[in-house]
Amino acid sequence: MAAAAVAVQGAVRSRRKPCWTGTPEIYFAKPIDNSRLVKIEDPRRAREMKQFGFALACLFLLVMTYTWQHFKAIEYGYKIEFMKNERNGLSELNRTLRLEEASLRSPDRIDKLARQFGMQPPQAGQVIRMDSAPLDAGAPVMASASVSVISVP
Repeated sequence: MAAAAVAVQGAVRSRRKPCWTGTPEIYFAKPIDNSRLVKIEDPRRAREMKQFGFALACLFLLVMTYTWQHFKAIEYGYKIEFMKNERNGLSELNRTLRLEEASLRSPDRIDKLARQFGMQPPQAGQVIRMDSAPLDAGAPVMASASVSVISVP
């Protein structure tokens, strides 16, 4: 028997040893078999889980509603500021255009331009007034614009 043990030992020694000898893997036998067990549902636990899920859903909806309102308020604030800036810019543009219109309607400027183009003031008799109807002091007067006709020779 000793000869057989020496022969087996020689065969084991002739095998190659692995270069990494890490932790050995140990397997334990599982003496308990739970494969045939059936879990019994607990109705109280199921009801509690449904209530918890409903409460979480309500909380989620409330938080999302608050967040949506908050971001909408911020967005509307930006829109209001943009429109205020646009209104201020347009009112400034309106003011500059009114100033330009007033300067262009200036009688002195128009007189200078007319003289530059060779125009002269009208002579006596060249201007004929169109509203030559007699005026009664007590009669009602219709509002009208005065029109002048200038004849050029």
